[in-house]
Amino acid sequence: MNALESQLTYPFADTLPESGRTMEVAPGVRWLRMGLPFALNHINLWLLADEQPDAQGRPQRGWTIVDCGISNDATRAAWEQIFADELDGLPILRVIATHCHPDHVGLSNWLCTTRWQVPLYMSAGEYAFARMMSAGLPGADGPSMAPHFLRHGLTDPEQQAQLQARKDYYPALVPAVPAHFHRLQDGKSLSINGQSWHIITGFGHSPEHVALYCDRIGVLISGDMVLPRISTNVSVFAIEPEGDAVGAFLESLQKFMPLPADTLVLPSHGKPFRGLHTRITQLNDHHAE
Repeated sequence: MNALESQLTYPFADTLPESGRTMEVAPGVRWLRMGLPFALNHINLWLLADEQPDAQGRPQRGWTIVDCGISNDATRAAWEQIFADELDGLPILRVIATHCHPDHVGLSNWLCTTRWQVPLYMSAGEYAFARMMSAGLPGADGPSMAPHFLRHGLTDPEQQAQLQARKDYYPALVPAVPAHFHRLQDGKSLSINGQSWHIITGFGHSPEHVALYCDRIGVLISGDMVLPRISTNVSVFAIEPEGDAVGAFLESLQKFMPLPADTLVLPSHGKPFRGLHTRITQLNDHHAE
């Protein structure tokens, strides 16, 4: 544990959910992990106990999924094990995606359209960007990125060729996104299991990232906006070459400061922790340096 990490509190220490299993971290909140074929080799996903009206308006118990994992056979198989062993015989009622990156939205169409026939909830900015990238539209692919990187000094021919070859990278991990969605908006709330989860949008990492905070149980699902070990990736992309990604990210972090100091933070990578205000201060100091 590095010096900055030692300033945070990890209530579950080094305990992690076993493969294909979940771990309760708060009342009605279960933690599961899926593998990723990247240097960042895992993503944390969440199951929230829920109750929603069925087609006849009758209350139906079930689960809301928060984030999806990438689209590959291993992740689908992991989900099937969760469905078989960890849902207490109840169905999935809806899927929430915090943002458009492949590890968060990759299996959204399979979960929502093929497997469960349930709605997808996202912010409009994230949904639109996911649809655009999944479709491989011009402006979102490797060939459009190459001139952007060249203007900023990336002249190595081999690396330029790698960028050119990335045209199909996103569609391979996110082959489809549901044709319809329910919009999540900053400052509004979503009722999950009769409890209000407040929507907090953030910028710099992705177009309109959604975090969810429930004051009744003191839990923040922070997505990629607040991570315990690493700073969130903030990049300027070819599609918005004059974007102020770092400025937008740092400004967004201030929206989390009013939350209580003892909030349990559930990040997309790393372990659940307490010390939200401390971590935000660390991130601000890191970027200032």
